[in-house]
Parts: sequence; structure tokens; C-alpha cells
Amino acid sequence: MSFNPAEYDIPANYRHWEGDTAEDSIGPFFFYMDGDNPRTAFRVQAHNCNAHNTVHGGVLMAFADYTLCLGANGGESESVATVTCNNEFVAPANEGDLILGEAETIRRGRSIVFMRCTLRTGVQVILTSSAVIKRIGNR
Repeated sequence: MSFNPAEYDIPANYRHWEGDTAEDSIGPFFFYMDGDNPRTAFRVQAHNCNAHNTVHGGVLMAFADYTLCLGANGGESESVATVTCNNEFVAPANEGDLILGEAETIRRGRSIVFMRCTLRTGVQVILTSSAVIKRIGNR
């Protein structure tokens, strides 16, 4: 299934990554590649929020993982798997917020990639992550 970024008030240069139904049911999430680094976007909906009316931490971690894995595979069809992922919650996000993610490759080996990412609403950092990602091969 494909999602139209405009329907979620996501900037036009973003596109949907098809093929992950878990991400689609949580999100949907969108991305574009800025060189080798992904820029990701996600519009918070009511079903993403917890009893405090803020985005559930598990949703933020799933979006961070999406961002980190896109960075590890360079936006291509190479399959990857998260080995470890550490997350630090910095500030809350609310329904209607546009959450933007940026990933950075720290080191790329033959089979392991070290990544970090930051999620923001505007200029406010809401979550930082670091991860070790295993490169599996082409889909």
C-alpha cells in the first residue's frame, strides 16, 4: 500500500517507503534522501498518542528505527536489521505535530553500520537515538 504525503500534510519532496505493514499501521512514515542521509517525516495522529495525549514512546522508537535503518541502507533495497537501539526521550510531541528525523552514519563496515538520529518538532529535539544495524543483503 502506498500513502500520499499530501494527505498527511507532509512536504512534497518526501515519499512513502512501501512494504512494511507494521510501519504503515503505526505511521505512515515518509522520507527523502539528502545525499547518503535520510530525512524522515511523520504527522502525529490520535492513534499515536498515549493516555497523556502525547506521542507514545513506542511510536517514537519505531519512527527512530525507521530513520536509522534508512540511513544504514542508504534508501536502497538492501535489507537491514537492528541489532541494538538506544533512545533518549527529551521532550513530548502532540497530536498534529510534524515530527522530522535526521540520521547520520557514524561508521559503515562490511556487515555492521553504526548510526545515530535526532527527531524534532520544529527546533525542539524530542528524541535522540543511536543504533548498530546489521546489513543483510538485497531484498
